[in-house]
Amino acid sequence: MVYGWFIAGLFTMFVGLSMAEICSSYPTSGGLYYWSAKLACPDWAPFASWLTGWFNIVGQWAVTTSVDFSLAQLIQVIILLSTGGKNGGGYEDSKYVVICFHGTILLIHAVLNCLPISWLSLFGQLSAAWNVIGVFVLMILIPMVATEKASAKFVFTHFNKDSGEGIHSKLYILVLGLLMSQYTLTGYDASAHMTEETKSADKNGPKGIISAIGISIVVGWGYLLGMTFAVTNIPQLLSHDNDSGGYAIAEVFYQSFKSRYGNGVGGIICLGVIALAIFFCGMSSVTSNSRMAYAFSRDGAMPFSSLWHQVNKQEVPINAVWLSVFISFCMALTSLGSLVAFQAMVSIATIGLYIAYALPIFFRVTLVHKSFVPGPFNLGRYGILVGWIAVLWVATITILFSLPVAYPITKDTLNYTPVAVGGLLILTVSSWFLSARHWFKGPITNIDI
Repeated sequence: MVYGWFIAGLFTMFVGLSMAEICSSYPTSGGLYYWSAKLACPDWAPFASWLTGWFNIVGQWAVTTSVDFSLAQLIQVIILLSTGGKNGGGYEDSKYVVICFHGTILLIHAVLNCLPISWLSLFGQLSAAWNVIGVFVLMILIPMVATEKASAKFVFTHFNKDSGEGIHSKLYILVLGLLMSQYTLTGYDASAHMTEETKSADKNGPKGIISAIGISIVVGWGYLLGMTFAVTNIPQLLSHDNDSGGYAIAEVFYQSFKSRYGNGVGGIICLGVIALAIFFCGMSSVTSNSRMAYAFSRDGAMPFSSLWHQVNKQEVPINAVWLSVFISFCMALTSLGSLVAFQAMVSIATIGLYIAYALPIFFRVTLVHKSFVPGPFNLGRYGILVGWIAVLWVATITILFSLPVAYPITKDTLNYTPVAVGGLLILTVSSWFLSARHWFKGPITNIDI
């Protein structure tokens, strides 16, 4: 985690810089799929836009699903710990309860996202303050409270290979571990989707992308260090029989306070801080989803498009908001049948989304590398180099995250990411050649509406 975070963060910054440069040139709520249409050759612009748009919007729905589902799981863990923990004979966890929590969270997010943009801006500022202050408090408080602390040697040099997954290669474990960091460092395209509601969008849109990544890298690394210094018993964290039922970060918090004060109430409160941060994250994810759905349907790319691009008196795409939370809830229902199926579904949140990030960048460095007209924010002569690094990194993680994550490989341990992402690709391309190529002409500019 300590070094993988910086590896993923560094290459994510290359992706963000390339996206910021394109965003400065084309500030529109359509974001990625609009960029692809403008950067691809005229004959292929509609297809490039179609492919990018569907990977982007499905990836965003998967992000909302995974964020709110993880919050639902955390709420269940908080209740579990509040009733004495798994070994206290109290609350019994249930996948049906998690789904109910998940649906309730999505419902609240939908209601809040129907408020005027001024309210969403206020929530955004509150979210930023809560995340920054909360992270700094936790990264200092948890190691300070813990009676036993890990040494600097452990934090910076220990490499744990006892995951119980049958994998012993350090290099293999390292690259698989990048998924945690890479999954976290997503969603910064939200700045692009909000540009039509942003002043000086050609400058502030790029700033939003770059600052989101930069702040996350620095503050996130500090948080990881703080938590790692509080880890002294790895087998206990990985055990499904611990107090938190196997939820590792919750066990760190709970045991840190329990070791000093005899109870884990302080740890439960700290988990509440994280829960609210995740809540804000899910809320902004729904905001981004709805703006993407609004823009995509405005260009006629979605079924019943006329319904999803309607806005209310406050200029909020209210129907697109409810569509986004409904689809996210439906995606989470797969967890009731098979956790493996659910994990494959949410894998699109990382791989699918990054493919959507890479496509317009790829067109930028290949098809229009000489004719690209930059906006106020540009990388100058380094734009092509940064763009190629970004594209190659996305290609690399697409391969890495499709590798098996446990051995021996069975139907329960197989990594179904290639199936999920490949299935999305097949559906998107098939729908294009069977139908959309006859009627989808690409994004419509605001002037044409």
